[in-house]
Formats: sequence, C-alpha cells, structure tokens
Amino acid sequence: MDDSAVITVTFMVYFVVMLAIGYIAWLRTKTSADYFLGGRSLGPWSTAMSAGASDMSGWLLLGLPGYAFASGLEAFWLAAGLLGGSWLNWLMVARRLRVYSAVAKDSLTLPEFLANRFNDYRGWIQPVSAAFILVFFLFYTSSGLVAGGKLFESVFGIDYHWALVIGALSVISYTLFGGFLAVCWTDLAQGLLMSAALLIVPVMALQVSGGIGVVFHKISEINPELLNIFTTADGQALSIITLLSLLGWGLGYFGQPHIMARFKAVQSIDQLPFARRIAVTWTGVGIFGALLVGLSGIIYTRQLGVSLDDPEAIFMLMVNTLFHPVIAGILLAAILAAIMSTADSQLLVCSTAFAEDFYRDMFRPDAPQKEILLVGRCAVVGISIIATVLAMNPESSVLGLVSYAWAGFGAAFGPVLVLSLYWRRMTARGALAGIIAGGMTVVVWKQLDGGLFDLYEIVPGIILSTLAVFLVSLLSPPPGKDVVDCFDKVLCDKAGRESNESVDDNEPAIG
Repeated sequence: MDDSAVITVTFMVYFVVMLAIGYIAWLRTKTSADYFLGGRSLGPWSTAMSAGASDMSGWLLLGLPGYAFASGLEAFWLAAGLLGGSWLNWLMVARRLRVYSAVAKDSLTLPEFLANRFNDYRGWIQPVSAAFILVFFLFYTSSGLVAGGKLFESVFGIDYHWALVIGALSVISYTLFGGFLAVCWTDLAQGLLMSAALLIVPVMALQVSGGIGVVFHKISEINPELLNIFTTADGQALSIITLLSLLGWGLGYFGQPHIMARFKAVQSIDQLPFARRIAVTWTGVGIFGALLVGLSGIIYTRQLGVSLDDPEAIFMLMVNTLFHPVIAGILLAAILAAIMSTADSQLLVCSTAFAEDFYRDMFRPDAPQKEILLVGRCAVVGISIIATVLAMNPESSVLGLVSYAWAGFGAAFGPVLVLSLYWRRMTARGALAGIIAGGMTVVVWKQLDGGLFDLYEIVPGIILSTLAVFLVSLLSPPPGKDVVDCFDKVLCDKAGRESNESVDDNEPAIG
C-alpha cells in the first residue's frame, strides 16, 4: 500500500468514528432543546474542549502558523490577544450567561436571550440579531470550507472545487442528524487530536532542525527582524494601529454565538471553574504550538530547498515530509478536525437562528418540536450550500475570512452581551442600537483603507457599539421593574439554588 492509500485509509477511519458519534447523538436528540443546546447536559471537559475547538478552527493549524511563518514574532501580539480574550470571556461571561439564560425563559439562542432579557415586546432584537448571525456566519463557515478544500487538495491531489464539496459534505453529515450533542462530542475528540498535533509537529520539526536554540539562531541570520516582536518582517516598527488590531482579536470572544452556546449548555455552573482552566490551558498550548510550527517552518523549508506560495500550507508540508504515512494521516486528520469542529458549530448556530429566531419567532410561534427540528435541519443544508458557493475561490485566505466574521460578531454582540449581564439600566432600545451600530461599523469599515481605516474593524465596532448602548439606554425610558427584578442578583441566587447552581457571592451585583 502506497503512502497516499495509507493516508486515505486513515481519513476514512476518522470519518467513520465521527459519523458513529453523530449517530449516537441522534438517538438522544428528541426535542429542539436537545438539537440546539444538548438539553444543557454538558460536563466540564465537553464544555471546555468544545468551546476551544469550535473557537480555534482551521486557522489554528493553517492561518496562525502561516502568519508566524511569514511575519515571525509579530504574530505574538495576535496570540497574546486571543489568549487574554479567551480567559476574560470565561471569567466574566460564562457563569452569568449560564444562570441568566435559564432565568430568561430558558433561552436557547443568543438573540432569544437578549429579547427575553429586555422583554422586547416590539420584537426587533431577535430578528435583527439573527440576521447578523446568518450574514457573518456565512463568511465564518466559508473560511472552514476553504481550509477543508486546501487540505483535501494537498492530501489527495484533487481539484480544489471537488475538494471543497467533499469537505462540506463531511461536515453536514453528522451536524444534520446529531445536532448540538454530536457537535460537542466530536469537538471533544477533535480538540484532543488538534492539541496532540500542535505538540508533536513542532517538536519533531525542532528536533530535525537542531533544537529551538539553533532554529532561532538560524532565523536571526536569515532575518533578525523576524524575532523582534516590535517590528515587521521588513524592519518597520509596528504602529499603534497594528498593535491595537492584533490585540483587538481578543475582544471578539465576548460576542461569538457558538462559544456562548457552550456556556449555556453546561450542566452546572459549579463545573465552570474547572472547565475554564481546561479551556484556557488548551488554548495556550494550541497557540504556542501553532507559533512554533510557523517559526520552525522558516528553517525547515530552507533545509528542504522548497518555497511556499501559500504560507498557510506550512503545517501540511511539514506533516507530509516529517512523518510516516500512518502518523501523517492522523495529523492531517487533526486539520480536518479543526475545520469540522468549527464549521459544524457555525452551521448549528445558523440553523438555530433561522429556526428559532426567524421561523418560530416571526411565523410559527406555536410550531411543534418536530417541525422546528425539520426546519433547523433544512437550514443546515441551505446554509452549507451558500457557504460552499462563497468558498469557491481557491485564493481565499482562511485568516482573512475568519477576521471579518470574528470582528462582526465581536462588535455586534460583545458589548451588548457583557452589558446585559452587568448593567441594570440597559434597555431594549439600547441593546438594539448596540447590535446595529457594531455590526454595521464592521461592514462599512471593512470597505475603507488607509490611515485610521487600517485599524482592525473590531476595535471601532466595539467602541461605537458600546457608546450606542450607553447613549440610547440613558435616553430611553428606564426598563420596567419586572425586567430589573428578573435579573436582580437575589432572583438569580434563588434560581441558582433551585437548580443547585448558586451564584458566587463574590460576584458584583448587576447594576
């Protein structure tokens, strides 16, 4: 059996395992609450690894190593922003969102939570939020499909467009039937595989290249600016705009619907501190490994005497040349795991937004559970087709597509969600204004360039969204007493005790 056949067999085994997990989850999926949020039954490991794996996606094994390969330690600022943002998100949002989403009529989706949080009788928050989710997730899902297409093209040597279709079908297959449980259970397995790959590949590359000291010495001989965290690869000092843009990635965590779904789905808030430690440790290890892959790849490609037209292919090149085909197949499956773990989550959030926040909220409020499930599954297929069409350009950058969607969610929902958990005076009008201001700022800012407009669009988006929430809330009539009382700490303590989930006494009260 030749090398390509061995890798193919490895991939097939991986697919069978993922489909088996999806089938088991399908047997346990009876209601829309099961399909969209797993019945709030996740344990700490599933919660942490699923949040991390769905967050990092293919860009952790393709985009970030490619950035480090091309730009050196400039990528440190991006890594630092992401790690800090992940930690703060778990610390500030996870516990409160889990408790308050249950108090707010057991809200399944982020738009539904915001609508219930503010008793939005006008009915604007839910459809507007869902619209932004559908738009930005189309780009986010496309980034995963682009990564999948590049992977299948590299491994099997098939045309990119056919590779793209194969990758899309593989993700749809288990998401369609197993829903949230299938997504989270597969994310656990995929997250562990990703972390193993990001430890094994750089260690092997460093060993072949003579160790980390030798690698850094050789890089300094080639271009010392690659090892300077304050300069670009061509020796230009990093501007304030560049630093803010890279660190600003961390702000995006507070508004990612697929990550928030994990916080809401954990079985008990008592499990969240342990889950936070698992998730932040996993994120740190993964980011550090990705940086090492990129940096060691600078020397390794020169040893091989090859050049890369696409820096995002560095991980695949190293795997194919460093390891036995069986091991290479497993490690390449880790890229597929990274892609699938995010794409499945995005598809599920999109289908949830369509079924719960559009179809049920606007057209069929009394629709039975089976009908909502059917609509959600049909939405998975429809959204997948649109995302696949958007991903048909093989020149698309994984990191570029991710950055746009990441900014959109971070700006549209981040400030609104955080303030909704901590500020009693916030109103429905303020929330709606914040969502629109943040989302539209990202859309408009992305079309402009030069000077201040080179700043990553998430930063102005979050600033304007926050200002819109404060100004419109203060200019609006105060929220009704029922809305304030519903989210008062006393009531949340009562709700927590009734479900064995008391709120930490050291947490500040809302308001």
